[in-house]
Order: sequence, then structure tokens, then C-alpha cells
Amino acid sequence: MRRSLQAADEDELVRRTATGDRRAFDELYRRTSPWLLARLRRRCADDDVVADVMQETYLAVWRAAGSFAGPATSGSAVGWLWTIAAHRLVDAFRRRARHSQVPAVAFAETLAPAAEDEVMAGRVGHELEQALLDLPPEARQVLRAMVLDGLSVRETSLLLGVPESTVKSRARRARIALREALS
Repeated sequence: MRRSLQAADEDELVRRTATGDRRAFDELYRRTSPWLLARLRRRCADDDVVADVMQETYLAVWRAAGSFAGPATSGSAVGWLWTIAAHRLVDAFRRRARHSQVPAVAFAETLAPAAEDEVMAGRVGHELEQALLDLPPEARQVLRAMVLDGLSVRETSLLLGVPESTVKSRARRARIALREALS
């Protein structure tokens, strides 16, 4: 049984989790939690919030694994997992905002490129890659949240700790700059 779990991809592990297979869930957690933890820490500096989001995310995965459609809808288990985590993170920021305790969001500059940046660089031409690098950091953050993570303007506003109007103007300026760079 253990060998077959190691051979299964994440989509299969989610499908097995939907049937109540605790070992499949444990294997899914073992494979995805380090990646998810690192990605959440890039977006939130508060370790308590990150720990809560991790717990809420995997609890949601256990409860809702049956709703995962997988490849039938062009989705991946990892993408589905990130969507759950991103929404849980925004929910945590909303809870904190209601209590006037907005968490510090750290967008640490790293020496190694983020996984999203590597994927984007591998799929798009050099011109777009260069145009993205030429954007101011705050515009890249808005694009990352709205385009790569699929967050709404309101969710991006909460994530970045800036007004919705600022998110909209940064997104508009980023799009204009990309359009000009690529034309």
C-alpha cells in the first residue's frame, strides 16, 4: 500500500482522500506542506497566522476532497490546494482587520526566483519576462496576487494592506507598462 501511495500523483492522492483514505491524506500533506508553508510565509510574516492557515487549509482539504474535479476541469490538486490556502489567508487578514490588528505582510526579496517566476519565465517570451522585471516591485506584487494567485481587488487589498483604489491603479499602470513594453 505504501509503495502505491508513493507512485500516486497529487490528484490521485486527493481522490483517495475523498474516499476517507487517511494514508493518502498523510502522503498528500507530506508532499505539499513544505511548499505551501514557504509560499504562505512569503505572503505573511506572522507565524501564528501562517500556522492557522495551514491547519485550516488541510482541514478543508480533508472535508472537501470530494469536490476536487482535477484534470477533468484543467485543474491540478496543487493549484486547488493553493486556492484554498490563499482564500484562508485572506480570511485571516479580514479577521485581523476587523479587530484592528492588521498583520505585517512581508514580501522578502529572495536570491532565488519564486516558483511562479520560474514558471512564467519558462512559458513566456524574453520580452514579457524583461517587461515584468522592469515593473516596480509594488506593481509586480499586485500582478502576482491578482493574476497568479487569482485574488480579487478586495482580497489583494487586504493581502497587501493598501486601499482597493491603490490596487486598481497599480494594476492599471502595470498593464499599461506591459502593453507598451510588448508593442
